[in-house]
This record gives sequence, C-alpha cells and structure tokens, in this order.
Amino acid sequence: MGNKKFMRKFISGVLLFSLVLPLHNVHAEQNSAKKMSLLTGKEIALTKLELPSPAARYVYDSGLDFTYPDAIRGIYVTGPSAGGQKMNELTRLVDDTDLNAMVIDIKEDNGDITINVDKDSKYADMAENYIDNPEKLLKTLEEKGIYPIARVVVFKDSRLAKKRPDLSYTQNGKVWTNGKGEAFVNPFMKEVWEYNVDIAKLAAELGFKEIQFDYVRFPEGFGNRDHELTYKQGDYQDLELNDVEKRVTAVTDFVKYAREQLKYYGVDVSVDIFGYSATIPAAPNIGQNFSKISSNVDVISSMIYPSHWGPYFNIPKPDTEPYKLVSAYAKVENEVLSKLENKPTSRPWIQDFEAPWLYSGATKQYGKTEVEAQIRALNENGINEFLIWNAGNNYTENVDYTP
Repeated sequence: MGNKKFMRKFISGVLLFSLVLPLHNVHAEQNSAKKMSLLTGKEIALTKLELPSPAARYVYDSGLDFTYPDAIRGIYVTGPSAGGQKMNELTRLVDDTDLNAMVIDIKEDNGDITINVDKDSKYADMAENYIDNPEKLLKTLEEKGIYPIARVVVFKDSRLAKKRPDLSYTQNGKVWTNGKGEAFVNPFMKEVWEYNVDIAKLAAELGFKEIQFDYVRFPEGFGNRDHELTYKQGDYQDLELNDVEKRVTAVTDFVKYAREQLKYYGVDVSVDIFGYSATIPAAPNIGQNFSKISSNVDVISSMIYPSHWGPYFNIPKPDTEPYKLVSAYAKVENEVLSKLENKPTSRPWIQDFEAPWLYSGATKQYGKTEVEAQIRALNENGINEFLIWNAGNNYTENVDYTP
C-alpha cells in the first residue's frame, strides 16, 4: 500500500552543513489546497540525504497525524452517530477493545452529505450537517489513535438523481426507482464521477486517511431492465463493446479516475464490493469485475455477510454457519487476488446483526460467538483486517477482536 509511505510533511527551513537548499511556497492546482513547502533548485548529489520522489513532494498535509495500525479492525459509524451522543459510546468501544478504526459516512446512501459545509458551497443543498464540527471530530480521533476512513456512497444517490434526472435513469418521464424507492445515478456520466470525487477530496482535506467508495456499480438487476429505461452512455456510447462490457468498463474506469485524482492527498482508496463478485468472472448486471476493481485500489472490502448469501459453497443456510461461510469465501478470494500483479489489502465487511427476513420462525442471533467465528475464519486464511457492519451502530459487547 504505497500511499501509506508517502511523505506527509515537507522539508522546510535551511539545511546547515555546507549546503543551502532554496525553498519556496507553491500552490496546488486543486481549488482548496493549502500552501506547502517544496524542495526546488538544481539537482544536488547528497550523501545520506534521500530527497522525496516527485510524487511524494506534492502530498497534501491536513495537519493531523494518524499512524496506520498493525491491521485495521474497524466499525461502521453513521453521520448522525458521528455527530451525536452515540459517538461517545462508540469511541469508548474502540478505546476499550482491540478495535482501532472507524468508517464514517461522509456521503450516505440517500446522497446526503453528512458534514457541515459552507452555505455558499455547491453541496449546501445536499448537506444534512449531522457532523457540524468535522474538524473537531477528526482531532478527537487523532488524539485517541483511531484511524479515520471516510465512506462515500457513489452511484446510489436519490438526492442527485432527483435534482439532475439527466444524470440518472428515467422511465415514462420520471426518475426510475427500485422496489425500495431508491434512485441511482449513471456510472457512464463523468459529471457524476467528478461530483463524488470532489466530495472525497473534502474528506481528505479534513484529515481522513482513506476514502472508501461504496455502491460502485449499476443498480441490482440492471441488465434485466436497462431496455426499459432512458439514460445516456456518454463516452461509452460508440465503443465496440457489448452492454455488459460497457458497464464493467465504466465502473472500472471510475475507480481508476478516483484513485488518480486522490493521489495528491496521500490517502488510500478502497471499494466495497459484493462478495459473490469474487466467485464469478464478472457481475454482468451491475458492472463489477472483482479483479479489475481490485487491481486499481489499495484496499478491497468484500461484503461477505453470511445473511446475504443464498445456498453457496455447499452451505444450505450460510446465515446459520458464519465460520464456514467466511472460511469458504476467504479461500476463493485469496486465490483470485494471488493472480493479480497489483494486489490490494483484503479487508472484508463482516456481520454483527440479525437477518429476520430469512426466517419464518426464530431468527439466528448474532453475538460474541458469531462475530468471533467470522474473524477467526479470516485470520486462519491469512486475512487480518476486517470491518464490522451494524446499520444502527449497536455492536456486540465483550467480543475478542483478535481471537
């Protein structure tokens, strides 16, 4: 994960020995970047002094200092939780256990931006301002040594779709929504890419050390209904590819674009992806190709919640057997990732919640035993990082996160 080795702060002042190196301030091309010191001048051969590489010289400095842990062990935190009293409880949980990271919503599933933004910001009408003082939040995380990851939901975005139907899908003149009433925006439209990456840059400027992109895909089942919808294909319209290939190319291209745009900030880039995507050549309806996405990120986070699988890996009811499901998945993922030249860190999402929709009777309960079983299955397969999902941020007590 090369970005973690980027130099965070730059050489400034005067080198005193027999040499003076001139320094001057430069402005980054990004609109909201800070002034930084930059080493310039003629090339000088220095014994025992290693000059920063060109890439490292231009890394944004938020002023905060976070150290990447031995392995990320994190929990999901909503915007309202991060900006409310719940954050005290969650912070104590991380303080008192071997957890060490938080994935915090910066742009959530509906398209709402969770942080306070200036009233003249182009995002002002999209912001709910759940986190009214994000700078204070990040400073607290720094003081407690909690590694901050910003979650940005990309193509699931009812707010943007309704504001800009031309960036979404329409049916009979109205923005199309799925069975849950959720709207999506179109991965073929590069204006959507820019919109989301600019939000990611806001998070990076605050001091988040990783940007985690979620819903990096077309709507579920899109390939079965795309002929019923009206939408644009932008630059992909005239490519000599079939519709499946176009979807895969657009999603992969977004990931490449986002990572390139965020290099300046020295942050890692991660993507959430359906676990089953690792078990097939590509998820044709939604445009996710596990290997192609993994080759263009620092971290891949497969969502491997046992409740989200039908009969798979010869396990009739995966929700009832979390250890078997996670262990079987990990073996498949390890094989796929081993074939990649640029292998990312694997950091799956695991389950700390019940799935009553799967049962007509008593629901399988998830507690200490079930959470630890998933972690143990990952560890036994050489995967030492994980993230834990609970939509309400109500996590099981007394879990051993390093079993």
